[in-house]
Amino acid sequence: MGSRTAAVPTSGATGEVAGGGGTALVTGASAGLGWSFARLLAERGHDLVLVARDAPRLEAVAARLRSAYGVEVEVLPADLSDPVELATVERRLAEPERPVALLVNNAGAGLRGRFLDHDVEQEQAMLDLLVTAPMRLTHAALTQMTERGHGSVLNVASVAAFLPRGTYGAAKAWLVRFSTWAAAEYADRGVRVAVTCPGFVRTEFHTRMGVAPGRGPLWLDADRVAARALDDLARGRALSVPTRRYRVITAAARTVPDRALQRLQTLGR
Repeated sequence: MGSRTAAVPTSGATGEVAGGGGTALVTGASAGLGWSFARLLAERGHDLVLVARDAPRLEAVAARLRSAYGVEVEVLPADLSDPVELATVERRLAEPERPVALLVNNAGAGLRGRFLDHDVEQEQAMLDLLVTAPMRLTHAALTQMTERGHGSVLNVASVAAFLPRGTYGAAKAWLVRFSTWAAAEYADRGVRVAVTCPGFVRTEFHTRMGVAPGRGPLWLDADRVAARALDDLARGRALSVPTRRYRVITAAARTVPDRALQRLQTLGR
């Protein structure tokens, strides 16, 4: 789970983020960026619904947040690549009597190798987690939010969305386009949608793929990435890219031919 390693900026805009406060549902909440989102939202006074596969670890996170911030924390263990378990989270988002004001679609995983290094079922499971799950959860959340006239959705994509990175990059590119479209589509219904595109973040994400996190200038602190994403959402920015370095990289990637960019696809593997 990790501990807080750096002071992070806070703002008074969290009420705006969640349409006046209320409950936030965070997926992938037991570690990494999900833990940072959950802790920052609890610190800013939000009750939480935490979703992740590891039930004991999720319970430990919930207990820590209840103790530290005095907020209500509901635990909802689920593997979002499993349609049955995903449906349980959709049903929770659809409950009008227990509204969720902010959905953070953070759960994710990657594959270390290239496309043909994996069997097709591994690739399918990754796409189920990176595309199907956020699409279905966003649909469930937006249905309730548009009826109430307020609410927010924050999707976690990646700088890989702007680079040729196989199915992972393609999935994140889909999430960026889907999110920026939804931001414009539902703005007049009182709902904010945003997508954050971090680069390398010091979390367990790379460790699970067998890649040791680095310490160079491209490696980011999870707390700062989460804080920037929440604050950009509050400001109404549909696309959040943390740090000037990554904003330069994403801007440059739009002008460099894919053939040249493909030489970089081994980074982080």
